[in-house]
Amino acid sequence: MTHLFFLLALAVQQPTSPSAPPDDPFVWLEDVEAARSMEWVNAKNAATLAVLGRAPLYQTFYDRLKQILDSKDKIAYPNVMGNALYNFWKDADHERGIWRRTTWASYATASPIWETVIDLDSLSKAEGVTWSWGGADCLEPEYRRCIVALSRGGSDATEQREFDVTTKRFVANGFKVPEAKTSTTWVDDNTLLIGTDFGPGSLTTSGYARLFKLWKRGTPLAAATTLFEAPADDVGGFGFSVVSGGRRYVELADRINFYEGAQYVYDQGKLVKIDIPRDADISQVGDQLVVYVRDPWTVAGHTWPTGTLVATSFDNFLAGKRDLQLVLQPGPRETVDGVSATRDYLIVNVLNNVRGELRRYRYQQGAWKSEKVPAPDLGSVGVVALSPYTNRYFFTFTNFIQPTTLYLAEENGGVAEVKRLPAMFDATGLVVDQQEATSADGTKIPYFVVHRRDLKRNGNNPTLLGAYGGFEIANTPSYSTHTGAAWLERGGVYVLANIRGGGEFGPQWHRAGLKEHRQRIYDDFAAVSQRLIQDSITNPQHLGIRGGSNGGLLMGVALTQHPEFYNAVLIQNPLLDMKRYNHLLAGASWMAEYGDPDKPEEWAYISRYSPYQNLKPGTKYPTVMFTTTTRDDRVHPGHARKMAAKMESMGIPFYYFENTEGGHGAGVTNAQVAKELALTYVYLWRQLGVPMESIP
Repeated sequence: MTHLFFLLALAVQQPTSPSAPPDDPFVWLEDVEAARSMEWVNAKNAATLAVLGRAPLYQTFYDRLKQILDSKDKIAYPNVMGNALYNFWKDADHERGIWRRTTWASYATASPIWETVIDLDSLSKAEGVTWSWGGADCLEPEYRRCIVALSRGGSDATEQREFDVTTKRFVANGFKVPEAKTSTTWVDDNTLLIGTDFGPGSLTTSGYARLFKLWKRGTPLAAATTLFEAPADDVGGFGFSVVSGGRRYVELADRINFYEGAQYVYDQGKLVKIDIPRDADISQVGDQLVVYVRDPWTVAGHTWPTGTLVATSFDNFLAGKRDLQLVLQPGPRETVDGVSATRDYLIVNVLNNVRGELRRYRYQQGAWKSEKVPAPDLGSVGVVALSPYTNRYFFTFTNFIQPTTLYLAEENGGVAEVKRLPAMFDATGLVVDQQEATSADGTKIPYFVVHRRDLKRNGNNPTLLGAYGGFEIANTPSYSTHTGAAWLERGGVYVLANIRGGGEFGPQWHRAGLKEHRQRIYDDFAAVSQRLIQDSITNPQHLGIRGGSNGGLLMGVALTQHPEFYNAVLIQNPLLDMKRYNHLLAGASWMAEYGDPDKPEEWAYISRYSPYQNLKPGTKYPTVMFTTTTRDDRVHPGHARKMAAKMESMGIPFYYFENTEGGHGAGVTNAQVAKELALTYVYLWRQLGVPMESIP
């Protein structure tokens, strides 16, 4: 399952596109850091802080959430690198974070002894740059030399530098790539496969690398030799490496669009295409190539149905043989939600009616054998860390009211609890129900409701509904500390809707809401909203909704199509101007999801739901809250800015808060995140009909 890996960002903030429409009076707000734009942002921030930031509950929320974010009792999730376990950690003493390591034995204790490898606070101070962590790619099996990615202010664009974890220093005259949207992977200890901004013509129309080159140590980047060139109108290329069966495979994916691409392996000095369907995903374990089938795949006289996992020898497949075997065919309410591999086992995360389980598969004596991994039921499970050199791996279990627990699966298949997050909120008396609503076309839409056992169905319960509905991403139960502490603990009801567009029930569930069918997603969300009201869990005065990114688009559509259902609409890092989205930052890479608004026949259906164009004067809207960040170089902050400005021009009240750091999120430091969270929960309680003075 790899295609979501490619939802990355444009390298740098872009000014207003030259194709900006002359009839858009607020297009100037797309010029991200222009003085006029920032003056507008600062004024709106100040207005929001003057109201929400001065509410009696604000400081209570801020202090509580900051304490949770800074807690030293959080699970330090490991990353397995050889004989060490690495972790990136932030708390009150390390605002920007430290990259650190410990031993397996120490990690198993209640108080591991950590060794700091990189201190981002110290580095930021020394270099005068507000760095945030972008990750590290270390060359196995020694895991000594790493390419470390550093982001300014949380943006997805990174500066990349070679680092030695033994000396804990950046390598003098080592590999170093200027800030850009860069994809690198090690070929060997003296060579990188790199795609980056090499200058004019080196990026696709989506802003991703289209040229991939081999870069030798000790030579300038300009001297790197071109290995692959993607068409300019593809999304872009992405390089990565896989260790499987004791071999190291250097691979490259050319993403034709967000869901289709071509995969290559670098073998004996050349790229060899892996001949699989364009929309399939691959994994590897031992000598086996494992393929996740989206569209039915007919090969060697057999048709493999949607959602199956099939496998064969990697070498035989490259040689032209097509003797595929079935690994897994999900049941009618099941779907494969993730695939990973240890030395000998394929670890498959399966959703069964949006409830997770892990299964491990091994290829032995010409056949695939499986067993269920012992784990709790009625929640979500997910692999956290593993290694291609061992069969030990870490996974988590979580649900809405049970603190997340980290488990270690041993070589023999045994499972033991390693760490458990302490309760971060009081869940006493809380229960979880799974219900269904019926959408406009008759489709049954499941949703979870988290509420007090003694809930009174009188329509007066403050209720927060969330969903995402896009990009084949499944929304599954999880232990949200801030939702628990600031919402559930205070008597609020929380609802998570599993609407179409996501991956909860496989590729068909996602594709049912693509392009011209997108209204189905919004009908699903409306159906859940109506069901909550019909069941007297809440009413429009007490119903609020929250979503970010594609979920922010969902919130914008809900606002403009059904303002009568809601009294709070929290729109975070959203897409909203769907006429312009494909000209802003990475937007062009999402046209396989939404369509191309520059084509009249596709704009015809996009225009019917695009929130920015469907905001109507004279309509009674609830007071909305927008949040975004100046450094969001994935979804342009101009979406939220322009929607708010248009509402202001119509005399429609709103709140607006834009963090100057944070990338496609809420902030870099815990203090920044706590501030935005506190403001949003004050807003939600303020809007949902409960007098502020009555809230404890």
